[in-house]
Amino acid sequence: MKIFLFPALALLVAASACKKNDDTPAPATMQVTGNLSAANSVPAVSVASSGIGQLTGTYDSSTHLLTYNVNFSGLTGPATMAHIHYGDTRHAGGVAIALTVPAATSGTISGKIPLVMTTASGSSPAASQPDSLLTGKLYVNIHTDKNPAGEIRANLLAK
Repeated sequence: MKIFLFPALALLVAASACKKNDDTPAPATMQVTGNLSAANSVPAVSVASSGIGQLTGTYDSSTHLLTYNVNFSGLTGPATMAHIHYGDTRHAGGVAIALTVPAATSGTISGKIPLVMTTASGSSPAASQPDSLLTGKLYVNIHTDKNPAGEIRANLLAK
């Protein structure tokens, strides 16, 4: 019996030592995506648009650095502004970050920006930029003269 008990005890100790830790933190770097279209714009576009775009990038939760690349095409006129705003898929919100956009109907916007932990005025509901990104409450949009409130838009998804 003693011979059987020792291997069983050793097996139990080995199995408990291999137990997986369920408190594993999320990876520091996440993929960020978004599909821009006129159909996503809030409020709805005033002039119909076949404009589209794609945002791809990464977010590093340890440094709060957002790296992004936005390709867009088919706008009703040259882009006049581009921003990352606070807001969920059904609401427009205040500007979180101004982006530099080429004055063209198609092009690329890219860069690296640190997301800040403080809240900006006009954010609804009040939240930091990293928290807003991780809860799906940041969106990117591109404005034109024909659609000054925004012609194409995508909420950012971080995973």
